[in-house]
Amino acid sequence: MKRYLFTLILCFVGMTAFTQALDVSYFRKDYLRQDGTFEERLRVLEAVRDARLTGVGSFFHEALKFLLARGADITSKQDRAIAEQSAVILCEGLAEEKVAAAAADLWQTVVFFDVARDNNEGFAMQAALIAIGQIDGKDYAPHVVQRLNFFNTQTFSDVETRRRVQRAVTGCVKALESFHDIEGYRPVFFVYIGSYDKNIQDIAANTLPNIVDDPSEVISAIIRDPSNNPRVKLDAWREMLRTRASGASKAKVAAVALSTGWNYSTTDVNFQTNLREMRKGAIDTIRQFGAPDDSIFTSLEKSYSNNFINANPDFDEIRFTLTALSAIKTDPAVELLQKFLNELHERRRSGPWARKERQCFEWVIFNIGATGTQSSSIKFLLATIQRDSKYTSAEKKMVESTMKALGMN
Repeated sequence: MKRYLFTLILCFVGMTAFTQALDVSYFRKDYLRQDGTFEERLRVLEAVRDARLTGVGSFFHEALKFLLARGADITSKQDRAIAEQSAVILCEGLAEEKVAAAAADLWQTVVFFDVARDNNEGFAMQAALIAIGQIDGKDYAPHVVQRLNFFNTQTFSDVETRRRVQRAVTGCVKALESFHDIEGYRPVFFVYIGSYDKNIQDIAANTLPNIVDDPSEVISAIIRDPSNNPRVKLDAWREMLRTRASGASKAKVAAVALSTGWNYSTTDVNFQTNLREMRKGAIDTIRQFGAPDDSIFTSLEKSYSNNFINANPDFDEIRFTLTALSAIKTDPAVELLQKFLNELHERRRSGPWARKERQCFEWVIFNIGATGTQSSSIKFLLATIQRDSKYTSAEKKMVESTMKALGMN
């Protein structure tokens, strides 16, 4: 009985496969008729799609070649619209069947249905780009990047043109997501911060983490690029924080962000705010992950000193800097804290000594204690301050607490 049932199942499977082969053969013959219209061919493709047949990748590929070859037969806007619908079905089918050999013809579909031509709605171009990504057509990644870079530099005021272009942009973004190629990161980032509709920006934002885990080199280049304004630089820095990159990579980009935050010159108040926010974020990242190299201390010194001499200092940036130095704890970090304390000591002796100086003195003293340093020169300076009559009892108590923290009492 079991043998009979097994034989019956095999016969059923064989009949199903035979029937499907007949179906595909029938559809192929009907589709490739020389006297067929675009509308008739679309009906064939819809029938194949709705039948949910499998193993039809070769048919879809042949059908796409045929569609492109008959492009010259398109004589009306209606024909082009029907051809575009057909192309969408074929591209989606090739993607589902993972027909890698179709990459070149899919790219020809992108070109043929380019939204640069007024009669193309962008649906076929989008579907072809997505399909190229899904079949892993990485050879076409540079072409997709080039296309997306072009779109990012254009301004589209016409509503319909904007819609069509954004369909193509979505296709580019999705393709680059599938490639996982670092070269795709920059153009997708500029989609995210560009003038596209919010839903397109959201697609790009969700795509960025899927392209590469560590885009530090690309983001560093965006931050350094003098043609990018501070708003762009700040967005790039924030995106770096969202990545799955290591702490060491984030610290390296933080060094670039902090240095650029001081080297970029602008009189625009909003841009100055952007740079200040970028610097503070970079300093906090350095606090968390450490100094990538000793060159960072030049920038950290600027974050303290440039604010200290400013009539309207950013006390948060000063505080962040001192906290970062105490967290780093290396000799250069401790030496910088000692330098700040020396400067404050000189001010206490000769003036001026007001709210700013008192606040910075408190922070510097506390953070020196947090380093746990055993520097003899720092201990000598603290002892000197402790004996100086210029300091108030409250200030001396701060020094005494730090001395205890360093094991001096």
